[in-house]
Amino acid sequence: MKKLGLIGFPLGHSFSKKYYLDKFEQENIKGIDYNLYSIEHIEQFPNLYKNDDSFYGFNVTIPHKQSVIAYMNELSPEAEKIGAVNCIKLTKKGDKPFLIGFNTDAYGFEESLKPMLNENHKTALVLGNGGAAKAVHYTLEKLGCSYKIVSRKRETGDITYQELDQQLIAEHKLIINCSPVGTFPNVDDAPNIPYQGIGPQHLLYDLIYNPEETAFLKQGRQRGAQIKNGYDMLLLQAEKNWKIWNEDQAAM
Repeated sequence: MKKLGLIGFPLGHSFSKKYYLDKFEQENIKGIDYNLYSIEHIEQFPNLYKNDDSFYGFNVTIPHKQSVIAYMNELSPEAEKIGAVNCIKLTKKGDKPFLIGFNTDAYGFEESLKPMLNENHKTALVLGNGGAAKAVHYTLEKLGCSYKIVSRKRETGDITYQELDQQLIAEHKLIINCSPVGTFPNVDDAPNIPYQGIGPQHLLYDLIYNPEETAFLKQGRQRGAQIKNGYDMLLLQAEKNWKIWNEDQAAM
């Protein structure tokens, strides 16, 4: 039995496990299992695969997307540029494990965002500056979209939430929530921004997918903006992971 898994801490409900197990059943994929591996300290990670040759891939979530890089033998160009890994392909070189780190969050975000973009979306506000935001920054730069990072502290962003006024909101027609504010069960919470500046030319994108419509997105919809949650981003990155894990090693 080949093994895939998700590492992170803590691990509660997992989109990844349900997605891949459903995929295996629906597509009649045999001989592969996907499980959750709750690892508080990244130093525990090698214990999973060093004595178990059945692993051939991992997903990585909070808080290990950056610290896991120390265990990679190779990084894809986007993972190196972003400085975060959410997908690992595990192979062998000789008799030793060989780990390649990828960032498929950027792919999922880009492919889900592009169909919604128009000439209004040349400048963006990125709410939050945690690990999830790094893939967003990379993608916006790739798409030629300038952006400002809104953070609780000035030293971790371009502007603080206190400095964000209605005029800045009106000037930036793309607003992306990379913070966890509004995630289930705190569904009534929303980033503290002046929503009065939002209008029909805006696009609001929330990386959160549970609930389907966050309080942030609801505020945008009520003001005529386009809205998008993070579910399609998850689906796209999940399929990209599967392709990476299963593509012929000779083609890499």
